[in-house]
Amino acid sequence: MSNTLEISIVIPCLNESETLHACILEAMSAIGDTGISGEVIVADNGSSDDSVEIALKAGAKIVHIHQRGYGSALQGGIEAAGGKYVLMGDADGSYDFRALPSFLAKLHEGYDLVIGCRFPRYGGRIEPGAMPWKHRWIGNPILSAIGKLFFASQVDDFHCGLRAFKRDAIRSLNLKTSGMEFASEMVVKASLNSLKIAQVPITLRKDGRSRPPHLRSWRDGWRHLRFMLLYSPLWLFILPGLFLTVSGLLGFILLRSAPLKIGHVIFDLNSLLVSSTATLIGFQVLCFGIFIKAYAVNSGILPGTAFWSRIVRGRPVEWGIGIGLLFALAGAGCLIREIFAWKASGFGMLSYQTSLRAVMTAATEIGIGIQAVVYGFALAIIGLEH
Repeated sequence: MSNTLEISIVIPCLNESETLHACILEAMSAIGDTGISGEVIVADNGSSDDSVEIALKAGAKIVHIHQRGYGSALQGGIEAAGGKYVLMGDADGSYDFRALPSFLAKLHEGYDLVIGCRFPRYGGRIEPGAMPWKHRWIGNPILSAIGKLFFASQVDDFHCGLRAFKRDAIRSLNLKTSGMEFASEMVVKASLNSLKIAQVPITLRKDGRSRPPHLRSWRDGWRHLRFMLLYSPLWLFILPGLFLTVSGLLGFILLRSAPLKIGHVIFDLNSLLVSSTATLIGFQVLCFGIFIKAYAVNSGILPGTAFWSRIVRGRPVEWGIGIGLLFALAGAGCLIREIFAWKASGFGMLSYQTSLRAVMTAATEIGIGIQAVVYGFALAIIGLEH
């Protein structure tokens, strides 16, 4: 569709007869006040009340979206939009569409995505009763902080539903999610793909409906968090795996030869076993994270540098075998030495302090070696396509 309009205001709708009419009139007024060409699109998600009739009478364009979900409704509305820019906002009366000029100003400055910010500490305003305390003080701050950390984003309000963007720029992100996590997906993918993002302070008004909102706090909060974790193998796998591996190895080095006494506390074989387990699990998680990251980058799911392409297109099998053999042979040598010591004792009882340290060392080294070989082949399988 050719972009003949300046702005399309997209409003997702599911049984919003109480507030929809006022939202449409407000959106149309905002377009008229700016003096630009525009349209109001109501993306109806299967309303069973008279929302569709209300929208048509108010002069909005109706798009019927059969797949249920907030994200599905918005994706359908964005696809149907004829504007160069899109402003999206909810139909519950909580967002003031007359904030359109401040969003357009940022878009005209060259930004691809402009997010509203509701929080007072960043210049926004939340009217009394407009946001539940658990959203204001727990859910939104925590999820936004995680998003900023994971994706180096400067967005302070990840889940604000009033946002504007260049239609073609957002369509290029190939957004997929159907639920409330669509809000996170847009910011995450925009950040990963280096789109220019700005935010403007807005006012959040009290929901004008008499019924409960569609949002389910814990369920939808988990869906947001789950999405962000899945799109960040670095934080989900690589960094935790690296921490476990390094801390496990450190404990192993300190306890390999003899117990460690710190004050009145003695770290002995039990601590050595914990260190061994941490090393093995950590190395497996680390390798799995590298595998997932390489797969995601090479399949186009995530953006990435040439480093991740070189990992799979280089010689991962040879590197895996080489590193794996070093560890496996070291472990086998340690195990053989302990077998000879057992033979020398007539296959009788051995000192637990000596033998268990040697056996745990051997088992850990052999385990790391096998994993290195396995993941070397796994990375090479990703590279077969190339």
